[in-house]
Amino acid sequence: MPSSREILAKLIAFDTVSRNSNLALIEYIRDYLADLGVESELFHDAEGRKANLFATLGPRDRGGVCLSGHTDVVPVDGQPWTVPPFELTEKDGRLYGRGSADMKGYIACVLAAVPQFLAQPLRVPLHLAFSYDEEVGCLGVRSLLAALEKREHKPIACIIGEPTELKPVLGHKGKLAMRCQVHGAPCHSAYAPQGVNAIEYAAKLINRLGEIGTRLAAVERHDARFDPPYSTVQTGVISGGRALNIVPAECQFDFEVRALPSDDPQQVADALRDYAETELLPQMRAVKAETDIRFSELSAYPALATDPQSEVAQLLAQLSGSEEFSTVAYGTEGGLFDQAGIPTVVCGPGSMDQGHKPDEFVSIAQLNACDELLARLAAWMKA
Repeated sequence: MPSSREILAKLIAFDTVSRNSNLALIEYIRDYLADLGVESELFHDAEGRKANLFATLGPRDRGGVCLSGHTDVVPVDGQPWTVPPFELTEKDGRLYGRGSADMKGYIACVLAAVPQFLAQPLRVPLHLAFSYDEEVGCLGVRSLLAALEKREHKPIACIIGEPTELKPVLGHKGKLAMRCQVHGAPCHSAYAPQGVNAIEYAAKLINRLGEIGTRLAAVERHDARFDPPYSTVQTGVISGGRALNIVPAECQFDFEVRALPSDDPQQVADALRDYAETELLPQMRAVKAETDIRFSELSAYPALATDPQSEVAQLLAQLSGSEEFSTVAYGTEGGLFDQAGIPTVVCGPGSMDQGHKPDEFVSIAQLNACDELLARLAAWMKA
């Protein structure tokens, strides 16, 4: 059977940047599993261009352990790569290629381990879940989870293989990304009071976001498990205006909230909307009745905060050989699995320090260590 390195070479060769289809990769995994006698279910998107894959090994009359990863990767456009991004390159104990760390390395290890799980009777099932569009808001996996929630026997534990250097991770912040569109009223700048300056009202909203962020950063709200230890708010994109001598009629900005598990990011959006409706819109409409402020959600995923004493956390401690649980700054699909009633932890080969960067790599040592971790899981699951 192919090694994890050989499978990783196959996976990297599929250009699964989120804007592209992932079907060729998913079909490769489906066929690989079929050759081993394992059936797969595919959950396609509305256009049929992408799919999640779910497969089960072992008994089907009880819950089991799920190994999960996303198949999409971030773009390489404009990055100064020194090796081909969609071709595996081995050099100095490292395996280079887009997705090698985030997170095709983990998927390769999981697939390479399948024969080990099949070679013995399993007392609980092993589930494999591979998703699409994680990098653009954890979008794809939701249809798979919706289907699992309806089943009599869904997984009782999930290990998501995001790159943590195989250190056990139990938590991350949640995220809410929003767009605000301010529709003002244009006029010649010489008569500015007769118009409604969309940029200036957008600035008021952004300033209010800053005030909310300051309150969230208060010491009494800190959670030392996270870095930074508080919820954050930031405006990342803004556009508006056409010419200096025209009062701008339109301004748009995007903002995000990265929230501790104890905070609800929606409350930030609600507070900003309330400020817009009760204070700003009356001022704007006193000048022009047709003005407006509109909000729309771009993406969102929940936080993850798994109990260190839970069965899945203790299993991960046993597999990784460490009870030094930590958190990560980036988001994962873990909060969605947990929200679906599947207790979840995060642990995978490689480091996010290499993720999303040119010349992304995973070390051969990390890949080998992940192979060994999965072998320990197979032994633990043996009937």
